[in-house]
Amino acid sequence: MMKQAPKPQLQLQSWFLPALVGLLLVLQLVAPYRGWRILLVGLGGAWLVSYLWARSLTRGLRLTREMRFGWAQVGDRIVERFTLVNDGRPSAPWVEVVDHSTLPDYQASRGTSVSGRHSIKWHREAICTRRGLFTLGPTTVRTGDPFGLYTVTLHYPASLPLIVLPPIVPLPTVEVAPGGRVGAGRPRANALERSVSATGVREYLPDDSLRWIHWRTSAHRDSLFVRLFDGTPASDWWILLDMDRYVQVGTGPDATEEHAVILAASLADRGLRSGQAVGLAAYSEQLVWLPPREGEGQRWEVLRSLALVSLGSRPLAELLAGMRHCCGTGGPTLGQYTSLVIITPAVDTAWVEALVPLLRRGVIPTVLLLDPVSFACPEPFDSAQDKQSRRGGTGDPSTSSGHRLSVTQALLVDLGVTHYVITHDLLDQPEARPGQQRHRGRPASVRQPRETGWEVLS
Repeated sequence: MMKQAPKPQLQLQSWFLPALVGLLLVLQLVAPYRGWRILLVGLGGAWLVSYLWARSLTRGLRLTREMRFGWAQVGDRIVERFTLVNDGRPSAPWVEVVDHSTLPDYQASRGTSVSGRHSIKWHREAICTRRGLFTLGPTTVRTGDPFGLYTVTLHYPASLPLIVLPPIVPLPTVEVAPGGRVGAGRPRANALERSVSATGVREYLPDDSLRWIHWRTSAHRDSLFVRLFDGTPASDWWILLDMDRYVQVGTGPDATEEHAVILAASLADRGLRSGQAVGLAAYSEQLVWLPPREGEGQRWEVLRSLALVSLGSRPLAELLAGMRHCCGTGGPTLGQYTSLVIITPAVDTAWVEALVPLLRRGVIPTVLLLDPVSFACPEPFDSAQDKQSRRGGTGDPSTSSGHRLSVTQALLVDLGVTHYVITHDLLDQPEARPGQQRHRGRPASVRQPRETGWEVLS
């Protein structure tokens, strides 16, 4: 970012002294008196010295603000470097550096002083505790003369965007049901193995499919041979994140939407690092739609989208219906044998019914149900379900959230859908809450983001 020159402002704090000097001048002209002359010289001289002092500070004082990182992740430590230079002869007896950054829990404001023809440096550090897009800067510098008659204001409008990605935590108890694997997810008798790796050949058996005959080997050995597969189909992962504000529970970092984002980020990271093609879909204020791809670039796009995603008003059933239409087109975005990971705190049955057509088309779902009871007391959750029922949902506010969760689990079991109940404790890990002491007395890990050169902010 280019360095932007500040616009200095010189402001007189009070008109009392100029008015008094003017009055003394009139009195000296009308009725000359030695006392008036002494006061006039003394007070007028102080006024002149203050003005020249402040004027020098407008020209000689400057601040340079530098940052080492352009992006970070929750739990990372960011560092800024400040350099305050005074090129003028008069010192700045007091300097107030006011920071206007939006990064939570970060305050770079400071009060200091700097002598004439000198400079001072200091650093500010902060631990990123919340995902999102924030800004570092702008910055305002205030100073003045020793008598406090004038105030000099230097406003540095430059700012640097900082995107904080969601944390990634280990999820040892969660396994995504792969598309096409026998005995996982919702098995189909007529399922075709997709994108599997051949590890060798063996002799043909009566029950083997003719599609797997290796004709070159068969012709070589004058007998039928079929290919052997490693049994691990490489299906695409679609992560479907429910951001419907009417079904969320809790507030702040303990809310279900924040834990859902952590789940999505952790699963996407796991899948992409294992070579899977991972996609993301969510209804925020706008539709988030990232088709499955592989590689580090896709990892960045998914984490960036999760850093910026916010609550919306579209129900999960509507998003599933949109996925069904994509599946019906036969396009590359959502097809047969795709692993669909659904992350939601909703325990109504409407979205389960919307899932059935996808099951019939061969999509293999894995459902992560965030247990609303572990995130908040039943009363606020019932109120949220009240809103959902008024919007047309099937949730019954008079029924306990625990019972609704059991009903939803039973439906998923009947459909043969792999599902997990995610409680608050599962993600209660140091990685999810940096800079805080955990329940077991273990401090959260603090990492240093990938280092780059110092970039001038102001």
